[in-house]
Amino acid sequence: MQQVPAVTIDDMTLSQSLAIIQYIEETRPGPRLLPSDPKQRAQVRMICDIIASGIQPLQNLYVIKKIGAEKESWANHFIQRGFEALEPILKQTAGVYCVGEEISMADICLVPQVYNAERFKVDIGQFPTIKRLNQTLLNIEAFKVSHPSCQPDTPAAVQA
Repeated sequence: MQQVPAVTIDDMTLSQSLAIIQYIEETRPGPRLLPSDPKQRAQVRMICDIIASGIQPLQNLYVIKKIGAEKESWANHFIQRGFEALEPILKQTAGVYCVGEEISMADICLVPQVYNAERFKVDIGQFPTIKRLNQTLLNIEAFKVSHPSCQPDTPAAVQA
C-alpha cells in the first residue's frame, strides 16, 4: 500500500504497526509488550484496535490528501470521536500506563495518535487520562527518540 511504517527484519519486510509490534513481541527478548494476564492482554489489544482501526485510518495522510480543504476539520472530528470512546476505557484500565503498571502495545499506539491530535488541533485537555498517559510516556527516553516529530522524514516545520 506504500504506507509507513515498514521495517525489514529477519530477512522479511513487514508493514502495519500492529503486525510489526507483535512480531517483535514474539521474536525478541526484553520487556514484554503484551501483559501475561489474558484480561489485560485483551484490554491492550482493544485499545490498540480503537487507535489503529478506528481513529488512525480516518486521518492518515492518504485520506487527508483526498479530503482537500476540509482536511483539518475532518481529522479533528474523527480523532475527537475516537478519543471520546478511548478516554472512558483508559480511565478503567490505566495505572501508570494505558493498562496497568507496565508499558504495552497500547502505549506505543497512543503516543503517535496524541501527536496527530495535536497536529489537527484537538483539545487534549478535555481528555485528562489520555493527556496524563501521554505526558508520562514522553518522559521515557525510548518514547522521546521515537516520537513522530523526531523522525528523519518529519517536515522541518513540525520537527522537535
